[in-house]
Parts: sequence; C-alpha cells; structure tokens
Amino acid sequence: MSKLILAIDQGTTSSRAMLFSSSGQVVGAAQEEFPQHFPDDGWVEHAPEDLWQTVLRTARQVLADTGTAPGDVAAIGITNQRETTLVWDATSGEPIYPAIVWQDRRTETLCIELREQGHEPDINQRTGLLIDPYFSATKLRWILNHVPGAQARAERGELRFGTVDSFLLWRLTGGKVHRTDATNASRTLLFNIHNQAWDPQLLALFNIPEAMLPEVCDSAADFGHTLPELLGAAIPVLGIAGDQQAALFGQTCFRPGMAKSTYGTGCFLVLNTGDQVLRSHNRLLSTVAYRLKGKTTYALEGSIFVAGATIQWLRDGLHLIAKAGETESLAAQTPLDHGVYMVPAFTGLGAPYWDASARGAIFGLTRDTGIKEIVTAGLQSVCFQTKDLQKAMERDGVRPTSLRVDGGMVVNNWVLQFLADILGGTVDRPEIIETTALGAAYLAGLQAGIFASLEALEELWQSDRRFEPEMSKTRRDGFYAGWQNAIRGVQSLGCSKSASN
Repeated sequence: MSKLILAIDQGTTSSRAMLFSSSGQVVGAAQEEFPQHFPDDGWVEHAPEDLWQTVLRTARQVLADTGTAPGDVAAIGITNQRETTLVWDATSGEPIYPAIVWQDRRTETLCIELREQGHEPDINQRTGLLIDPYFSATKLRWILNHVPGAQARAERGELRFGTVDSFLLWRLTGGKVHRTDATNASRTLLFNIHNQAWDPQLLALFNIPEAMLPEVCDSAADFGHTLPELLGAAIPVLGIAGDQQAALFGQTCFRPGMAKSTYGTGCFLVLNTGDQVLRSHNRLLSTVAYRLKGKTTYALEGSIFVAGATIQWLRDGLHLIAKAGETESLAAQTPLDHGVYMVPAFTGLGAPYWDASARGAIFGLTRDTGIKEIVTAGLQSVCFQTKDLQKAMERDGVRPTSLRVDGGMVVNNWVLQFLADILGGTVDRPEIIETTALGAAYLAGLQAGIFASLEALEELWQSDRRFEPEMSKTRRDGFYAGWQNAIRGVQSLGCSKSASN
C-alpha cells in the first residue's frame, strides 16, 4: 500500500503543497505566492482562481519534482486560511464575488448593529465566538446583500457557500462533494459547537439559506476523490482542518493544557481544553480543536491579525529590508531598550482587544531611530501580542503547560529568545516547522490507516531547539508596560478617527 500523503496548505499569501512519508518526514514541497487585493480601506480580497490555480500548480509541481506517481499518493489532506468566505454557482462552480479574506473589516457596521441589538451573548454561547468582521457569517451576508440577485438565487438553491477548504474540495471533486470539517464550520458564526450542527436560529438571524451550506464532517473523514485528470489519478481526500487547528494537530498537542502558537501572516495561540468548552471571560474564543470518530476536542484560542505580515510590510511597503532573513541580524545589533514600539494594527486589533477601529502606529521615534530599531520593534510586536494572549488565558484560569511554536517566523532565533523572555516560559521549536501542512497530513494518514493512533503520532514529534527565559521579571514587566501604553495610544487614535468621521 502506498504510504505517501499529499498535504495542500492554502494560506493567506501563498499556496503550498507538501509530500510526507509514513514517518511524518518531508519528501518534497512546492510553494507559490499570489496577489492580495485591497479595494477599499480595511477591505482584503483574493481572486478565487488564484487560490485554485496555485493549489493545482503546486500539487502538480511537488509530484513532478519528487518523481512521485499519482498512484503512489495514498491520501490528500487539506488545510486552509480560515474564515475567508466564498460563494459560487452550484452548477458551474464559478464564484459570484471575490473571496473576502479573514482580515477584511468591511462588515464592522453590521457587527456594531448586532452587538447593539444584544445578540452577542447568545451568539457567544452557541458558537464560542464574538461578533466581529473576522468571522464568515457577516461576510456572507455582505455578498448576498451586494451582488445583484444573490439572495434570491441562494433561496432557490442555486448558490453554495464555503470557506476555502470547501471551495477547493468542490473543485478537486468536480462539484460532486460539498463538505467541510468541524474546525472550519466552527469559525463561521453559524455553527453550534455544542451540538455540532448548523444552528437554525443563527441561520435565521443572518438570513442564510441552509441549502448553501456544506455538510459538516469529522476532521478525518471521507471527503471524496479528486478528478483523475487533475493530478493523474483519483486520489481520496481524507483530512481537512483549518490552518490553526491543523497546526495544533501537527504539533501533537493532544492533551488538555498543551498549546501551540503559529507565526504566519497572523499569530494564533491555541490551547487544548479537552472535551470541555471553556468559556472565556477575557474575549478569547472557544472553538473546535478537531473532531475524530464523532468525538469533539475543544480549544481556547487567541487570534492576532498581523504577525509575519509586519515583516512583509517592512520589506514590501517600507523597503527597509530586502528579505525577511535580514531581520535576525538587525535585531541582534539593536539594544533591547531602544524605546520604539510598533503596533501593527493594520486591520484592527484582534484578541483580546477586538478593536476594529484601531490602526497601526509607531511610538517612541527620535532622531536616533533608524532601520534597526524599527525592524526590531516589528519583531518584538509579535512577541508582545503573544504576551497579551498569555495574560488573557491566565485570567481565564489556564496557562499553557508548554508552548510549541511553528510557522515561517520561528526560524528566527532572536525572535524565539525574546518570546521566551517576554513570556517568562519555555518555548519549543519542532524539527518540522511547517506543522500546518503536517497536521493535514496526519489527519489524512489517520483516516487512511497509515498512522495507527494519536499516541503513534505523539512519538513522531521531535524538538529542534528549546528556548528558556533569560530576562528578569522586572525588566520583562517594564517592556510589557511600554507595550500596553502603545496599545492605549493606538486605541485612542482609533477613537479619534471614528469621532472625526
């Protein structure tokens, strides 16, 4: 029996395809970036064809580069940028509007109205989420409101809604399968995480026809087969999970109290809470970690909208660096007490603030400030935002028993040492840092019988390096107090802008 697993990792700025062996080792990888579109202030869109074509090309490329015959691939796992919303024609598969990205803030007015009408407590109880433009439901409502005839077509059963995983699955199976998994469903603001079903009252509140919605399956399940002409064979799709849950799974955080923090475009700290839905009193999210064989494991999540995107902005927006790899040496040359704080609230602030009106700012600039200080402040901002999430979890009565980190930024040793220092805790980097794709492969491999159990997967996890805190508590608290002052400054700027409008 073939033992190779193809993981499709469709992210916010690029698509990646990776081949994994039965021991969880990387056999090959291909990656392709695609354009971001910003049609208005706070709007972020993707061309659906860019998502599809980059996935298809990278999947074909990794098979070709490794000399892998399509028949040697036992299963496909899909992981995806979550909350990003697509609506397409049920017959042709053609989208009726660009994909509205999870970072998009255009529905803030609708969210304010819903909060003012008193809906948030009930929505939070049902979904574990807060009312925010981040989630899919208000994006879907916006498309149905603004594309002529869309609501009527949806009510006639002519349209389909899905997050990126569902859209890719539809294309991969030639429109034969319209499914998602419980992790992606739990991010829509339409899914009841307690009874694991689309919630009729929420569908009524948002006026969403249920016929649009995908069937919700376990994270390891039969999601159909690819069309043979796409990849050269009819390959079963056997695993799907949203990117952050896939990273939790790839880090083998299967026990309550274990946590991972992923540093990609955004940053997401997810803590396993077992079979209990832990309700946060500090504006964190209760969500589905994964669902296997009908059993749901839950998690507490803190979501930061901008992490690696900060470095991308320093490179592509300000042109302060030519490539991300330069940041580590620049930071190493900069005193920690340089006095500059960058708050990268380009699309508002995520957890625990949930302030959509906030915008980015840099504080503490002097004539001595140069490229090194600004770049270092950008790196530190990612660590300070993680500290915000750690403090919120502590106020909710939980603290990660360990923190495993992954994503593109964790190759930077300076960042991970400062992270350990500012958190006052141990940070573990695994040998395979692309744990999002790995998690999708693990899920598909479980369903295919390649991996016997969660315990077998735990044995595969290996640490590359452990970072221990070296900073005194007094110094750590001083740096964090400066960060909190900067946050207050950004929020006051956001209030001023709202007032002037």
